[in-house]
Amino acid sequence: MDRRVIDRVVELVGATDGSIVELGAGGGALTRPLAALGRPLTAVELDPRRADALRRELGDGVSRAGRADHRRAADPGRHAGRMHRTARDGRRHGSQRDHAPPGGAGASRPVRVVTGDALTWPLPSEPHVIASNVPFHVTTPILRRILAEPAWTDAVLLTQWEVARRRCGVGGTSQLTVQWAPWFEFELDRRVPARAFRPAPSVDGGLFTIRRRAEPLVADRERRAYQAYVASVFGGRGRGLAQVLSRASRPLPNAKTWLTRRGIRADALPARLAPADWSALWHAVRPRP
Repeated sequence: MDRRVIDRVVELVGATDGSIVELGAGGGALTRPLAALGRPLTAVELDPRRADALRRELGDGVSRAGRADHRRAADPGRHAGRMHRTARDGRRHGSQRDHAPPGGAGASRPVRVVTGDALTWPLPSEPHVIASNVPFHVTTPILRRILAEPAWTDAVLLTQWEVARRRCGVGGTSQLTVQWAPWFEFELDRRVPARAFRPAPSVDGGLFTIRRRAEPLVADRERRAYQAYVASVFGGRGRGLAQVLSRASRPLPNAKTWLTRRGIRADALPARLAPADWSALWHAVRPRP
């Protein structure tokens, strides 16, 4: 509901290229201003009633650009009565004013609204950008699903604050992030207070971006083996990395010496390693061609 957060999401998406896929469009708080970017936009929404409402409003390409979009997104209740009145007399809300110029940034294009589950709806096979105010109760499944998809280039995501922090390595990284860090860069943008949502959740949110690396740190063909190795390290036994790495599924000879050379303490935990450390570690233990 916070216009500043909505503006920032649109700004981050606007800095990318290509078509946009919004997962979990809901009532359209992000859909409307994203449509004003003038790029092909597909909005995926699980609730058929909400999807139908967005389809009626935006499916023909009519969207209110600029300030009007953000006012509506920030306070949809204020505009609900006007929407119903215009619907009754056959005029679509905003169709006679506040249109952006045709072509270029801010121009409206048809928005494809589909009823579907973000966990299973087939993402495009061509390059695209993902935007999502991720439903908090399915954050991890959606992240796992997105990261395994091959075609998207960038993602702008709003999740729980702790999830955003861990994904971006603030205070230590999670196993999931480490398993995908050779192929993606995670960057934390900001904390979003719970009062920015309606209804307000019990925790704050976090806005972050994921960008696919142009040059992976680990070869694609080694992904499964690398991810299995990471899991073995995170679940390994020992009082620190020196012991854990010596006992991992692919043991590292002279683990303590290797860690010292990289400026890492022998008793450090796996979550303290940076993506570059993990890729170097993998290249030290992987089978030689």
